[in-house]
Amino acid sequence: PRLMKGECREEEGLGPKPAAPQQPTEEEEALIEFHRSYRDLFQFFCNNTTIHGAIRLVCSKHNRMKTAFWAVLWLCAFIMMYWQFGQLFGEYFSYPVSLNINLNSDKLVFPAVTICTLNPYRYTQVKEELEELDRITEQTLYDLYKYNSSNTLGAHPRGRRDLREPWPHPLQRLRVPAPPSGARRARSAASSVQDNNPQVNRKDWKIGFQLCNQNKSDCFYQTYSSGVDAVREWYRFHYINILSRLPDTSLSSGEDMLDNFIFACRFNQASCNQANYSHFHHPMYGNCYTFNGKNNSNLWMSSMPGIKNGLSLTLRTEQNDFIPLLSTVTGARVMVHGQDEPAFMDDGGFNLRPGMETSISMRKEALDRLGGNYGDCTKNGSEVPVENLYRSKYTQQVCIRSCFQENMIKQCGCAYIFYPLPKNAEFCDYRKHNSWGYCYYKLQDAFSSDHLGCFTKCRKPCRTGSSRCYPDRTITPSTTKETESPNSTSSSRS
Repeated sequence: PRLMKGECREEEGLGPKPAAPQQPTEEEEALIEFHRSYRDLFQFFCNNTTIHGAIRLVCSKHNRMKTAFWAVLWLCAFIMMYWQFGQLFGEYFSYPVSLNINLNSDKLVFPAVTICTLNPYRYTQVKEELEELDRITEQTLYDLYKYNSSNTLGAHPRGRRDLREPWPHPLQRLRVPAPPSGARRARSAASSVQDNNPQVNRKDWKIGFQLCNQNKSDCFYQTYSSGVDAVREWYRFHYINILSRLPDTSLSSGEDMLDNFIFACRFNQASCNQANYSHFHHPMYGNCYTFNGKNNSNLWMSSMPGIKNGLSLTLRTEQNDFIPLLSTVTGARVMVHGQDEPAFMDDGGFNLRPGMETSISMRKEALDRLGGNYGDCTKNGSEVPVENLYRSKYTQQVCIRSCFQENMIKQCGCAYIFYPLPKNAEFCDYRKHNSWGYCYYKLQDAFSSDHLGCFTKCRKPCRTGSSRCYPDRTITPSTTKETESPNSTSSSRS
């Protein structure tokens, strides 16, 4: 006979026929939702549910093997279903995005171009101190290595008695403790490998200078295995202290050197004028000039490719009255950036060699990131707990440098000369802050390991634009725009 829903075919067997179930009373039929036990409730559920396989748990109750088989199969199906549910919900709440790349070739605003002389200048106000530093450095090189650098610095080595009073933090030769025998054998086995960095007797001693805190209770040596690195870092440390005594008004004198550095300037075959550039001084790269910056009233526009339709400069590099220990190269340093972005010459700049013509092609890239649940970005940096010390729009590098300067002032009591000077602060000088070097190198280690939290606080901007440069290559000017869209995992390119 045909079975209806909720009915089971009796299993054929040799045993006695089971007794017929007891008929429910009228009261039980009226309250059908109530059951005598959980077993009856489960049986009622299996007989009336639309889940495949559930009714088999009831119909096969006379055969335990079949019941166990269907129970395992039913549980596995349930587990697979909820696993799929978890995968779908996890993917949904991960807020996936797709990357869309669009290539356009339109009329563009020409980016700002910053060019530096690549050598700091000896200003008249501190020229005597720099010359004294050169003499002390020359004498130190002679004492440590018996090296006469008179051909480089233009002075003969003199005795200690001919110099003025000794400067703080003298450069010293420090003996390194002898390594264990196992380490000594391993070092001797690797001694055949040549190192591009010249070493100062790497087996026995290092070069460095001592730094102490305010009350001299804690000191450490800033050491280097390379004598070149040690002398340059020591010279740079004293140079920063000398430069911090230089008044800001004297930095404007670099504008008079523009004619000696830039012989010719043309954009779109038209000559440049004084309104097209602005000047600033970099502690390590010297006088810098920004063309087509934010102070330019009429920004340059670019629509055609080619050298004649861009910026053409003829530069003259000279080493008279410059500081060779701070820079080991000759030429110019160039960086291409946006009008509302500061020129970070250390991060994005590149050098130009003298005596050669260099062609640089550029491509503008714009990136739009999704904020909110789709990514951790900021629109303008207003919600970032770091004060913007630069007079520019928010970028991650601006935030990171501002964060370091804030910690420098808070912990060391003075400002680092490479970063902007906040209000009611002064640059570090060991004549006024005798322990700032100790504090700075400690702070630099904490900054590199992100113990200051600067890399965590400073989020990426939701919209960024950058210019990629390709020296000595020819590429048609174009723009690349990358955008993110929600709820998609595919990518498209046009």
